[in-house]
Amino acid sequence: MDLFKKMAAEGHEQVMFFRDKAGGKLKSIVAFHDSTLGPPLGGTRMYPYASEEEAVIDALRLSKGMTLKSGASGLHHGGVKGIIWGDPEKDKDELLLRAYGRFIEGLKGRFITGTDVGTYSADFVDVGSETKYVVGLPVEYGGSGDTSVLTAYGVFLAIGASVLEATGKSDLKGVKVAVQGTGKVGSKVCRHLSEAGASVVLTDVRKDVALRVAEEVGGTYVDPEDILSVQADVFSPNALGAVLNEKTIPLLKCGIVCGGANNQMATPDDAERLYRRGILYAPDYVVNAGGVIQVADELLGFNKERARLKVERIPSLLKTIFTISKREGINTELAATRMVEERIAGVLRLKATMT
Repeated sequence: MDLFKKMAAEGHEQVMFFRDKAGGKLKSIVAFHDSTLGPPLGGTRMYPYASEEEAVIDALRLSKGMTLKSGASGLHHGGVKGIIWGDPEKDKDELLLRAYGRFIEGLKGRFITGTDVGTYSADFVDVGSETKYVVGLPVEYGGSGDTSVLTAYGVFLAIGASVLEATGKSDLKGVKVAVQGTGKVGSKVCRHLSEAGASVVLTDVRKDVALRVAEEVGGTYVDPEDILSVQADVFSPNALGAVLNEKTIPLLKCGIVCGGANNQMATPDDAERLYRRGILYAPDYVVNAGGVIQVADELLGFNKERARLKVERIPSLLKTIFTISKREGINTELAATRMVEERIAGVLRLKATMT
């Protein structure tokens, strides 16, 4: 892998590697995408990647997603992502987390981080014992608590906005939604949908977890390999990314894709594949912005109602993106990306005139 070539292709600023010299257990990668809008803010993912290259590619992909997410949401933060290469079930302990905190502290505020896949609010109590540049701590430690609550709320609102755009229907009663992933976010999305009168079909690689959620919300369980081909109004991916690709998109039997997973498309071409099929795609970094909106609000002195009101702007933002897409005859991913790029370019011009 030519790392510098990959960085240049997507506009990344910097990639940092860190290992704990004392214990040797921590292997961490932090990818900085763009810091134009402000101090980079992004979560830390802990995952047992098959190779170093896979970990680096994920860090690059996720950090760009954070630039887009913060940019689209109107936040004053750039894009960054932290990776801890390891199995959270086996490798995570206090020493590893404290070592990671020391690494972050050494960056002197250049990287502000919180939870992501494989990490939890409680983990950042240990990380935070070594650095002040953490967000998303448990409420009892002065943080705003679980970010999955507002993230799921934003996904639910986005599904409603997408249904309105595609069908003109202003509520979700009788709307059939196929939900992939019933973890921290997906399970809460299912609850919102059920309460709104939607019909929920769901799956997760952890069948026991999915069955519990299905029983709770009155949903129907299907095996993971079958969820993409469920006849539904909406497909809602809420697990890991790259689920939308040249092999899976032809399987879809829905009119809308709207979910909380990060980086849902394997390649930029996949947005065009959805567009050509007439499937309305709600860009993931807009849909799932509730979490970063919440933790960014912590840096202002967290106000729950203020954060919630910001999340409730997601439908309006999607409407703008859908309008651009229709007006310019481009797919919604491209419409959203252009919107963010224009904002970044405007800030760059402003900075140039002020120096």
